Amino acid sequence: MLVNGRKLAEQAKESIREISCHELAVLMDNDIILIDVREHHEIESGILPGAVHMSRGVLEMQLENHPSVAHHPEPLQVMSQQPVYLYCRSGARSALAAESLRRMGFAHVYSLAGGILAWQEAGLPVISLSQRHAGQ
Repeated sequence: MLVNGRKLAEQAKESIREISCHELAVLMDNDIILIDVREHHEIESGILPGAVHMSRGVLEMQLENHPSVAHHPEPLQVMSQQPVYLYCRSGARSALAAESLRRMGFAHVYSLAGGILAWQEAGLPVISLSQRHAGQ
C-alpha cells in the first residue's frame, strides 16, 4: 500500500506523544532540550526561545552534538533519558522525528502539536536569529 507524507505523519502521531503550545510554554522556564527540525531557510523567520536547530534530514546523526550533552562521553545515552521536545512548521515533520527518536530508544520524546504555526497563533514568543545570537 502506498502512503503519502501526510498519511505517514498521521500514522506517526498515533505512536508518539504530542504536547500543546501552552504546556510547552510552561516548561520553557526550565532548562529543556528543545529542537527545531525545520530546514535552515525556515528558521530565518524566527525560532522558539532556547531551541537548537537540527534539520529533520540530519537529526538522528547530529543528536550527540546537541550542546546540552555534547560534553558527555555517552551523549545519546544521557539525552535518551531526558525529555526531548521537537517542533517544525505544522507538527508533521516533528511527529516523524519523534517517532524516529522513539525507535532509537529515547524514552521521553514530544512533538509540538501544530508546530510553530500553532505557537504563533497562540501569541507565544518567537525570537529572530539575531536575537538568538545576541543571547536574548
